[in-house]
This record gives sequence, C-alpha cells and structure tokens, in this order.
Amino acid sequence: MKTILSIVFTVIAQWAWTQEASIAGRVSSSGKGIETVSVRLLNSISQTTSDSNGLYSLRPIAAGNYTLMAERVGYESFRKKVQLKAGESLIIDIVLKPVETAIPDVVVTGTLKEVRKTESPVPVEVFTPMFFRKNPTPNIFDALQQVNGVRPQLNCNICNTGDIHINGLEGPYTMVLIDGMPIVSSLSTVYGLSGIPNALIERVEVVKGPASSLYGSEAVGGLINIITKNAQHAARFYVDYMHTGWNEKNADIGFVLKPSKKIRVLTGLNGYLYDHPIDNNNDGFTDVTLQKRLSVFQKWSVSRKENRLFSFAARYYHEDRWGGDMRWNKSFRGGDSLYGESIYTTRWELTGQYQLPTKEKLLYSVSYNSHQQDSRYGTTSYIANQQILFHQLTWDKKIGGHDFLSGLAARYTYYDDNTPATNNADPFNPKNLPQQTWLPGVFIQDEIKSGKQQLLLGLRYDRHPIHGSIVTPRIAYKWKINEDQNLRLNAGTGFRVVNLFTEDHAALTGARKIVIKNELKPERSYNVNLNYTKKMLTDNGTILGFDFSVWYTHFNNRIIGDYETNPNEINYDNLKGYAVSKGITLNTDFSLLNGLKGMAGITIQDVSLVENGIKTQQILTEKITGTWSLSYKIKPWNLAIDYTGNFYGPMRLPLLGKLDPRKPNSPLWSLQNIQFTFSGLKQTEIYAGVKNLLNWTPNKGNPFLIARTHDPFDKKVQYDASGQIAATPENPYALSFDPTYVYAPNQGIRFFLGVRVTMK
Repeated sequence: MKTILSIVFTVIAQWAWTQEASIAGRVSSSGKGIETVSVRLLNSISQTTSDSNGLYSLRPIAAGNYTLMAERVGYESFRKKVQLKAGESLIIDIVLKPVETAIPDVVVTGTLKEVRKTESPVPVEVFTPMFFRKNPTPNIFDALQQVNGVRPQLNCNICNTGDIHINGLEGPYTMVLIDGMPIVSSLSTVYGLSGIPNALIERVEVVKGPASSLYGSEAVGGLINIITKNAQHAARFYVDYMHTGWNEKNADIGFVLKPSKKIRVLTGLNGYLYDHPIDNNNDGFTDVTLQKRLSVFQKWSVSRKENRLFSFAARYYHEDRWGGDMRWNKSFRGGDSLYGESIYTTRWELTGQYQLPTKEKLLYSVSYNSHQQDSRYGTTSYIANQQILFHQLTWDKKIGGHDFLSGLAARYTYYDDNTPATNNADPFNPKNLPQQTWLPGVFIQDEIKSGKQQLLLGLRYDRHPIHGSIVTPRIAYKWKINEDQNLRLNAGTGFRVVNLFTEDHAALTGARKIVIKNELKPERSYNVNLNYTKKMLTDNGTILGFDFSVWYTHFNNRIIGDYETNPNEINYDNLKGYAVSKGITLNTDFSLLNGLKGMAGITIQDVSLVENGIKTQQILTEKITGTWSLSYKIKPWNLAIDYTGNFYGPMRLPLLGKLDPRKPNSPLWSLQNIQFTFSGLKQTEIYAGVKNLLNWTPNKGNPFLIARTHDPFDKKVQYDASGQIAATPENPYALSFDPTYVYAPNQGIRFFLGVRVTMK
C-alpha cells in the first residue's frame, strides 16, 4: 500500500512540476554578459542573479501574467510584460543599456588602485556630472554643496574666497586631487576648483577621514579626487552655456581630436564673466565678487601595448576678481580712498602618468603647478608665488593571498610672498627667504582577502626637514555580509604641515593685527570611521539604498586662530589641549517604477576645541547639515524636473567684541533650487530654473554683515589706554572694519537659462 501511495504522490508531483513554467536567458550589454544582475518577476517570489557569464534562470513559476525586471547599478532598468502558460519555458535575453547618470563601478581614491566600488575596503562616495547637472553651477567649487557632509565655505564677504569643508573641518584639511595627483595646493583651493571645466569631469570621488598613509600631508580631513574623462569615451564635441538673472555668463566647451591612431587629445575650455555690480543689502559694497575667468585644459592619451598607461595633461588658469565699494575701479587699487579687494591669479598645472614597460606593474606619476597671486586688500598687498613638484613611483604586486602596493614619493614646495612668512625678521638687515621644502616619503599597503572579509594594512614614513620623521599608519576592514550589504571599519592617522599665510584669508584682510605666539608645530590626527551600506529591491520594484557612517577624529597640536581674546588681533598658536570632530551621517537614495528618483542625506556633527577643560564649538562650523534631490521625467514631453536643496544648522560666528550687535550664531538656513530640462531636440538639451527659491540671504535679521563699511580704513576708530577699541558716539559698538563675518552667499533668488549640445 505504501508503495502504491508513493508512486501516486510521485506522479502527482511530477505532473505539478510539468505544469510550472520557467524563464531563462542571458543578460548582456554590448555583447558581453553581465554578472550580479538582479532578475525577478514582480509580485512573485521568483528572483535570481545572473552568473559570471550573464546567464539566469527563474523556476518554477506558476502560470499567469507577470512583469520581468532586471536591475543593476550603472544600467537602465529592464522591464518586460510576460504571459506564461502552464508548463511553458521561455527564453528571454535581456540587453541592458549603460546610463551616464549611474555611479561608476570603479574607484581609485581609497587605495590608489582601480577596484570596484563595492569591493573597496575604504568607503568612497562617487558623483557623476549628471548628479551635478541637477543644480548647474559655473564651477565644481559651488557644485559640491550638493554633497552631504561637504560644504563650500566662503571666508570673505568681499572677495568671496573660500575653501572646502569635509565633516566640519576647514579647507586646509582637505586634499584636492586631479586624476589622483595633488595638483591643487593650500594657496589656491578655491581658485583651483573654480576653473576646472565641468565638461571634462568624468566623476568626483570623495573620501572622508585621514588618508595621509597614502597621500601625505594635508590629507587629514578627507580627499576630493576629480577624475577627468578618458578621451576614448568622451563626446566628440560638447558645449554648455548658462546665463543667470544676475547677468552671470558661463561657458564650458570640450572636444576630442585624433592626431593619429594611437593618440587622442581631449581639450576643454571654461570661461566665466560676471561684471554687473549688485548691492541688494544696501551696505555700499558688492554682494558678490565680480570675476573674469579663463581656463584651458588639454589631456593627451597614448595607446600602448598590453594597455599600459601613458597620459599627460596641462591646464592654464587666469582670473581677475574684485569686490568692495560699489564706486571702486582699478584706479583705486591699493589706495585708501575707496576700499576694494582685487585679486589677480595665474596658474599653470602639468600632470603625467607613465606605466613602465616591465613585467612588474610600475607606474610613475608626476605633477607640477605654478601659482602666482597679486592681491590688494585695501592698502594691504599680498603678492605670492608658490610652485609644487610632485613625483611618485608605485609598484603593484600580488604575492599569494596578499595584494601589495608600495611607493616612493617626493614633494618639493617653493613659496615666496611679501609677508613676514618669508623674511628673516631682522629689521636692521632684512632679507627675503623663500621657503623651499623637500618632503620625501615611502609607503606600503597590503590588502588581504579571505572569503567575504578584507583587511588592508598601510604605513607611510615621511621625512620633514624641520619636523623630522613622521609616521602614519592605517588599517581598514571590510565584511561583505551579502551581495547587498557591506560593513567597513577604517582607522588611521594624519598629519599636516602648516603654512599659515597661504591658508588663512582672515590673516590678510581687515584691520586686525596678526600675532603668532610660538613656533607652530605640525598637527596630528587620529581617526576611526564605521560605515554600513545596504541596497534593497522591494516587491513593487522600488530600489532603496542606505549609506550610514559614524566617525571620531582627535587632533593634537591643532592650530587655532583666536578672534575673541583681543578684537584687534588674530592670535595663532597650537591648541593647548585637543580638538575633536565627531558625528554621524546618513545617505539614502531611491528609484521608483514610475520614474521618480531621489537622494537625501543628513549629517549631525560636533566639531569642538577643548582647552583648560573648557569645550567650545569651532567657529563657522555647522552642527547639522543636509542635502536632497528629487528627479522626475515626463517622458511623453521629454521634460525632466529636478528639485534640489540643502540646509545648514547653527554655527558660531566671529564677532568683534561684546558690543557687536550682530548675531553670535547663524540660524538654520536653506538654499533650494528647481530646474526643468527639455531633451526633445537631437543632441541638444535646454534647461531653465530658479536658484534660491526662498530668496534667503544672511543679512536677514542682522543690522549689517560687514562692520564699518563707511570707514574701511579705520580712520575714525579710537583706542583706549590699553590698546582696545573704544566705544564712541561715532563708533558705539567699538568695532573696526572686518569682512570675516560670513557664513553663506549673498545672492538671493535668481533665474537661469542654459543650453547643452553633445555630439557623440
């Protein structure tokens, strides 16, 4: 009887199986199979991922009507309606199209090696030109306001110079690279970023936290690596022109030439013009600096045997910017009649990479930049010349289960200016003594993989001629929980050798006296960062992504500019205590089947100084910041809509004394934008929108932003017997002229219109 029942049940099961349907096929792009593609039937439990050849199979499937969907980062989603009959087996090959809006799968910044982003033991955030086009800007400096935890900070209300903050740390703690080369120096972070043609940017990689074990000095707070396009993949011709309601004009042009079969040349030009003074806050001074800027970039790529790398690039940049009294012109430059800040900047940059023709993978990299700056801040002149030469040779070698990267590096810095920073301080026999520094270094890192776990160990040794030996270790651990979840733990140290006058704009403007109390020691930092990422695909086809991090950075010898002890001075000294940067950050993104896409991020941080047991918030550092973007395309109309914005929480502001009537802390403020893009024309996009929808400016709620614009040369300021500024009927708040009370741009609401033409 049991035997008969067994036979009956087997027959029934076999019959049921034969009634189930199945779908199989291959996922490919440009004829090549794609692995790890998520393939599923919506509203069912059937799902799988493609194998290394791109093959997939879904079975068993009950008869019915379904939607077959395939998803992978970097490609357009595939959807196809399918009707399955009982026992039917369908062969459906899926072809995915790459999309420019996708995050690139390969990153280099975290480990100096090309690795898949998901496989990197160091968390790297990657942003494409399409991400920045959601809120078009005339330069990459302004565009970075869309990145959570990264903030372009204006440092002067008049000339609008600034730097890039990462997790609350000022610009000198951020290293900016172009194609992996530290080409942008501390003297010119804002200028170097302003003139990079957006048309040439392939992607921007951001690493938060110290990376001195690979990149040396200045890589303390984080890295921003701007990767330019490969000439083989760039558009044959590209132009992007934008005009705003403030009469700003910006043009990006890019094109590719082929002098021979093995050589491709990528050329880019950027021009920016703003020459229409505006004073909406009625203080008699320009709200936004006037600028004339020209940047020319050219990159040569040479094809070699075995795909060995050989490329070199050059960039020329020139800018003329000024701000100040609305009546000012160049005839007043450097004089004490009308106040103006006028800056002439000229830069040359050269980079090159050459892979040696050896069996071993040896790569030689070199960069050189020359920066000349001629500035007048009222009657104060700042004339500087900085040149940096950087060499690096790396050896990439796999031995057993170890993936080694070792390298030799050397950086030569020449710096000369007309300030006390480069003289012998002898009033009887003054001599100009330009700073000339060789900073050689050697580093090694070992990456070990075991199943789903990775361990990266790194160590760097640098020899400074003044500060001696500097050792910076690093450790990174990654656990691949599954295909959609990763956990990373990074810890390391950083160091920074300081050149005060090249970094602190406040030391050059206003009427304060600069006081350096002691010989400044190099700063050291110790950082730990925990990062968790997860990707989800819901039953209704929604893609969700989460990226969560918590960090803690401890600083020794932190150099602080003290604005408060004496309102007439800025006192610089190593902190007699310690500084801390700690916080949490969350980034999310989603993509719905109806085409709505969005991103949002929030960072809560505490950047503080502890001295003599007293904790104070760092000046000009927000406690909370957030960013978002929403995008939707109305396909029948070929119309895309992008709504972007950011907000920043309270930050402590630099007041001039107890009587200063301006607010000691900034409010919670937000900049929001909307854009409409029409793509119904062949090879052409037309875009238009509104920036700063809320018409928010920092002067709201303040009696003034710039102190004593009516007396910028302090001719009427009076002092008491102790040397402090005295309150008088003419100067009731005991103030001197000072433009450093700034935390946000002064531009209100404005319209913009632009056109892009791309010829593949």
